[in-house]
Amino acid sequence: MPKSPLPPFECRYTGSLLAGVDEVGRGPLIGAVVTAAVILDPDRPIAGLADSKKLTEKRCNALYDQILEHAKAWSIGRCESHEIDRLNIYQATMLAMERAVSGLAVVPEYVLVDGNRCPKWRWPSEPVVKGDSRVAAISAASIIAKVTRDREMEALEARFPGFGLAQHKGYPTPVHLEALRRLGATTEHRRSFRPVQEVIETVGFYRDQIATEPEGLQYRADLFEDID
Repeated sequence: MPKSPLPPFECRYTGSLLAGVDEVGRGPLIGAVVTAAVILDPDRPIAGLADSKKLTEKRCNALYDQILEHAKAWSIGRCESHEIDRLNIYQATMLAMERAVSGLAVVPEYVLVDGNRCPKWRWPSEPVVKGDSRVAAISAASIIAKVTRDREMEALEARFPGFGLAQHKGYPTPVHLEALRRLGATTEHRRSFRPVQEVIETVGFYRDQIATEPEGLQYRADLFEDID
């Protein structure tokens, strides 16, 4: 039975300094988790904002350019793979969100976060389930985060050819898992994620890379908990 659509979101904040926050990249085996924060300008509306997962690549790229041009403020926050290994993916995502909001050139008065919880931070905020399809500012943030991370995966494909990163964006698809077993893990793979751990133990590193563990690094056991 199909799920009923959620009702329109009604925010308790009615001012103009509202930031929307979203993330991309909790589930992949490689690269950073990328978050974005966007404050839209009511005087410069952007038509067609929607959940980035439901937009074509061409449409995402076009909206990305419009958001950068028309938004009051936008910012990218991220946590790299070694930070994910140290913190776990959930805590790394919360930290990346905080970095995104901290980086805004305009201080928000209120923050809406896609999902069911907010980081513990200093800004008044609330989570919005399916916010990327219910709140324009969160939709904008999802587009900025997705386009940014997708382009980073294309750049990583150039560094590490053979993994297909430009196509699957680092997610654990059969193509990616087969390439890992054949080529080994790169220095950008998340070593705390089980498929990568297993490859390091059995195959080693891509092109015999010497990859040392940061001193005192301990991996968390949650691995795939609450990933997208």
